[in-house]
Formats: sequence, C-alpha cells, structure tokens
Amino acid sequence: MRSSLDLLNLISFDDFGTLNRIPGVMKVPGVISEFENKSNDGTTTIVEPCQRRIIVANQLPVKAYYEKDSNKWGFEYDQDSLYLQLKDGFPLETEVIYVGSLNVEIGVDDQEEVSTILLEKFKCVPTFLPADVHKKYYHGFCKHYLWPLFHYMLPLTASHGARFDRGEWQAYLSANKVFADKVMEVINPDEDYVWIHDYHLMVLPSFLRKRFHRVKVGFFLHSPFPSSEIYRTLPVRDEILKSLLNSDLIGFHTFDYARHFLSSCSRMLGLNYESKRGYIGLDYFGRTVSIKILPVGIHMGQFESIMSLDVTGQKVKELKEKFDGKIVILGVDDMDLFKGISLKFLAMGQLLEQHPDLRGKVVLVQITNPARSSGKDVQDLLSDTNRIAEEINRNFGKPGYEPIVIIKEPLSTQDKVPYYAIAECCVVNCVRDGMNLVPYKYTVSRQGSPVLDRALGVDEKNPPQKKSVIIVSEFIGCSPSLSGAIRVNPWNVDAVADAMDSALQMQNQEKILRHEKHYKYISSHDVAYWAKSIDQDLERACRDHLFKRCWGVGLGLGFRIVALGPEFRKLGMHHIASAYNKTNSRLILLDYDGTVMPQTSEDKRPSTEVLSILNDLCNDPKNAVFIVSGRGKDSLGNWFSGVEKLGLSAEHGYFTRWSKNSAWEICSLTRDFDWKEIAEPVMKLYTETTDGSFIEDKETAIVWHHQHADPHFGSCQAKELLDHLENVLANEPVVVKRGQHIVEVKPQVCQHQSF
Repeated sequence: MRSSLDLLNLISFDDFGTLNRIPGVMKVPGVISEFENKSNDGTTTIVEPCQRRIIVANQLPVKAYYEKDSNKWGFEYDQDSLYLQLKDGFPLETEVIYVGSLNVEIGVDDQEEVSTILLEKFKCVPTFLPADVHKKYYHGFCKHYLWPLFHYMLPLTASHGARFDRGEWQAYLSANKVFADKVMEVINPDEDYVWIHDYHLMVLPSFLRKRFHRVKVGFFLHSPFPSSEIYRTLPVRDEILKSLLNSDLIGFHTFDYARHFLSSCSRMLGLNYESKRGYIGLDYFGRTVSIKILPVGIHMGQFESIMSLDVTGQKVKELKEKFDGKIVILGVDDMDLFKGISLKFLAMGQLLEQHPDLRGKVVLVQITNPARSSGKDVQDLLSDTNRIAEEINRNFGKPGYEPIVIIKEPLSTQDKVPYYAIAECCVVNCVRDGMNLVPYKYTVSRQGSPVLDRALGVDEKNPPQKKSVIIVSEFIGCSPSLSGAIRVNPWNVDAVADAMDSALQMQNQEKILRHEKHYKYISSHDVAYWAKSIDQDLERACRDHLFKRCWGVGLGLGFRIVALGPEFRKLGMHHIASAYNKTNSRLILLDYDGTVMPQTSEDKRPSTEVLSILNDLCNDPKNAVFIVSGRGKDSLGNWFSGVEKLGLSAEHGYFTRWSKNSAWEICSLTRDFDWKEIAEPVMKLYTETTDGSFIEDKETAIVWHHQHADPHFGSCQAKELLDHLENVLANEPVVVKRGQHIVEVKPQVCQHQSF
C-alpha cells in the first residue's frame, strides 16, 4: 500500500483533474488501476467512494490493557474521548479513521500485531514513538514548555517553568513527522479530509501539505492561544505560525483566542485578514485560510444514558445520605497549575471566616483528575493544595464535618454524574484554561432523569423545576457561552468567596431561570453540532482546491503553497530567453523598492552587482530600460549616475529622464504646491502621536509612512489620517490615497509621458 502511495508523489499536482480514488487499505495483493468492481458478464460498475474523515490527535480514542492470561493486548473504545464522540456530527455514510498514539507503551515485537487489530476492529492507526522521543516531545516540549506558555506562564527563571530546549523541539518535529507518515499510509489526498487536533501537532499541516499540495486539512486548537506579546517569546514562533497556515481551516473555541492568533500573524508575518460573508479569511499566498470560532459541546446521549442507569441512581442516593443536611459546592479539575484549585480552597476558607453560620452546613467537594504529566511543578502543586485544605479543615472542621473533601482517585464520567446531580453549585475557578466542559456536564446532570429524581426523593406527581448555579472564571473558553453564570476573577479570593455566598443565598426562581438558559444552549450546541459545523466549513474552505494551480515554495517549515488562478501559466526560463532573443525592440520596466532592492533593506542604494547588470542591459541597442519608482528624482539620479543609458521614472512618473544626459521631463505644467502647507501640519500631528511613523516630503507629493509603527495602531491612524486629509484638502487639486503602510497626497492624475 505504501509503495502505491509513493507513486502518487511522482504525479504533477499542477495538472487539473482528480486522481483516481484508491482504497484506504488493500485487502489482496495486486495492481490498483481503477476504483471499480467487475461483474460476471464482464461489465464494469463504478463504486461511489464513501466519504472519509481522518482524525489526527495525540491520543487514540481507545484504551489498552494487557491480558496476563493470554499474554496479549486488549482494547476497547474510550467512550469519554471527544475524538470518538465527534463522529456523530458527520453524515452516516462517513468512514472515520483515527491516527494517534496509545496510552501505553507497546513493545517492538507486538507493534505489527497491535496495528492490525486496531485498524481492522477500531479503524485506528497507531503511532509508535521511541521512548526517548516521546519523553522529549510530550513531557518536554508539549507539557512543560508549550502548555505553560499558551497559558501565559513565561519561563523567567530555571525554577519557574521549563525553558526552550532545541533538543525537545527536534523531538517535537520528529514526532509530528511520524504522525504525518501514518496519515500518508491511509490517505487519498483527492477525497479524504484530515482534521488535526490540538497543540501537540501544530507543524503536522506542513508535512502533509508538502507531500500533497491540495490535501484538505483542518486544525482545531483546544487550548488557549496567547496574546501576541506572549506568543512572540517563542523562539520557533514563525515556524509554528507558517505550519498552521498550511491548513485550510483553523478553529478556536473563542473569539479572543482567534484574535490573538490573527494578531500574531499580522505582527510577525505581516498578514492581513478580513471578514468574508460571515467568516474570517486570511489570505496566504493565494490561498484563503478560514478561521472558525465555535466552542465544543458535550455528548448529550452519553449523559442521558448514564442518568438512566439504576447504578447511577443508587450512587446518587448514597451521596445524598452521606451529605445529608449539607449544601454541596462541587469542583472538578485536572491537577495542573492553571486550574486554580488552591485559590478555590482559599475562597472557601474566606467564606467560612466571614459567615460563621455556614460552618457545618457547606461542603466543598473537590474531584481532582490525575495530572497528565509529572515533575517538580506538579509535586509542588499537590503539596500546596493539600496544605491549604488541611489548614482550612483544621480551622473550621469538627467531628463529622470537613469543609473541604478531596477525591483523589480517578473517576469516570459515570462516577462523576452523581456528584454533579447532588451539588447545589459548581465552581470552575481556572486562572487560564481552554474550553472546560465541567459547567456543561454539571448543567445537564442537574436536568436529571426519572431515575435520578427517584433517588433524590423528588415528588413524581408534582416535580419541582430544575435549578443550578455556576460560578465560572472569566479566563476560560466556556465563560462567554454561560451568560447566566456568576463570573469571577479567580485571583480575587474575596470576590470568589462573595460569589459563593451569593450562590447559596440566591432565590430558587433565579436559579431556575439561570439553569433553563444554560440547558437550552448546551443541549442544542452539543459535540455533534460542533463537529458538523466545522466539517461543513472545512468542505467549503476546500471547495476551490481543484480550480487553482499550486506550486510548493520554501524549505523546511518555511514551506508554503502558492496558489494561482487556472488561467495562470508559470513562465519557464527557456521560454523567456527564447522570446527575448527573437525580439528586436524591448522595453524593460523595473520597479525599484521590493524588486531591484529588497523591501527590508535599510541602505536603498543599488549594489555594484545591480549597476553592472543594468549596464549590460542598457548597452544592448535593442533595449530601452527604465527604473520606475515613487522615490524622488535627485536620489534616483545620484544612485544611477554610473549607468548612462538607463531611463528613470521618478515619483510615480511625474518626472521622467530617458538617459543620464537627458533633461528631466514633467508630465504636466502644474507648479501649484501650496496644498503642502495644509497637508504637512496634519501629517506632523499624526507622526507625533504614532511611534515609528515618519513623513517623506517629495517635490510633487508628501507621504506618511507607518510600516515601523504598531501594525494595528498604525492602520487605525492611517485610516483616521486619510479621512482628515480628505476633509481639509477637499477643494485642492490633489488626490489622497492609502497604500501599503502609507498615506500619500499628490496632484490629481496627469497625462503620463508615453515611451
């Protein structure tokens, strides 16, 4: 199969037409010529290919366990995995293939057998990383460098976060390359859609795009994307941004995360974006990269199924008896630095300190999911959390009453639902987090079921309306969608304690209204809705792939695709040379800044090599060579004084000189530049208030430059300056126009000299 795919790489992707569909897995050996079936009578029936989605994530949606009796590996689907749940959003006929790693290490001798089992029974393609690569890739670069950085934690000292390590970055690249190789084993680049998930695989789009120029790639980031001020500290910032931009669609949970990404693209790569018929599009070398903003949801069917189980009802009944007479406040968090668990405990202590009447009545039950990585930072966090909890329990507890109850053993979703069901309030106090679905799960569990209602002792004939209260940090992804929640700054312990008190004192009718608002949104924006919406947008983003001609440009992670219209034909050097030699009269017009000279060059004078080439061109009697520029005639005349036969067109054609010994010609008889006395003071005002901007005063025009100013502020100031100048110069014979990082005022269009 791999050899067949390797042959595809030899086909030119500049040609139109689609490659024949090939099956993802070859069942029998042989040569694949067409995707077809032949009947007994010799006729051929074309088989319509089913839709396929290749989901790529760091971890496969399966659990692995070793069976000692049979000495073999066993597997089962992980029903809590988002990647397994999202397939509900795809059309029924869609085939879903998963590419990712397992949660255990598989020996080399077992890898082939495990791969076969996973592919045939679970539609999974496992990636096997060497132990040292996995450690540096996952525990090193991902969890101890990228994860803190994306959550706004900078490694200022060796003891405060992990610093950038070039070896760990190389392991990250190696791991992403392994994932890419596995995708290439099963992909049909003309038909299949690839959906990559999260920060573990941010350079994977480049590996895929380099191999298949028209591959259909979507990427979704489940963590926050930091502000550009934080992101720009990443030594490999450009490489990651350029790799992400090799996707067709990039998704984020919130507008803030998308805004930070777009700001980073603007400030570091100079890219602009705009709203296009309801979605944000970012132009990147002829391709439009779509930006999708949609928070993920939960699997409603899973929770409804769990809540209908008798065993769930029995557990609810047990917990109700255990906390009889107590008001339960619930927290469910991973054990990591950014979940704010210790701050939540401090707020609980503050609540009991300020309200002695609540002592013995209110219990904070904190479920802590196991840490996903290890290290000194995790151990310090555990020690700090336990110390604060023990101190509060010692100060406010009494026999039979602990204010803070910590549940440390791992709990499945089924185990957590009973806790959600009995909790009067749920507190999510993260200092920074991605989406965080705990409030969604809590709300649906509080909606309940007949089984849970019986366990809670609800009157079946006259059941009360459902109610819930959520206290949520303003720094997490789900906060914008929970308009009925009490939003808090987790760093403000007093404010969180006050929010807890407000939740406990809140009237039932208000709790009911808040719950109804949340449940209506959550039930209609579940994981299937999220997956379906993103899948549809990815299809739309890839719709014009076959109608563009594509060329790969750049090396390594700087690789990108230049996409052009179907009518475009790339000029070959032999065609140019042939046409050049056949002609007897040639006009060669050369732009200066950005063409003859690099745009980024500080010294704008032409090099000796440039002058030599121009002399060679001008000495050919068949050639008329002109430098065309917006620069002034004095600068151009001085710089090119050594090329006698070179023509110059200065200030966009206002001044023209046919050779060094010719006089400068003016395109019109205009001599009135009194309008400069009006325009210049206005420009000076904006220059004083825009750091990095400057004024260029030409003989016939005046230009305000802002390429060295802050991109966003400079753009806003340019817009304001344009409006200001158009207003004050309304009655003058000038044109005010905005260009690339400039605002220019010049005389109205004149009749240019013809060559």
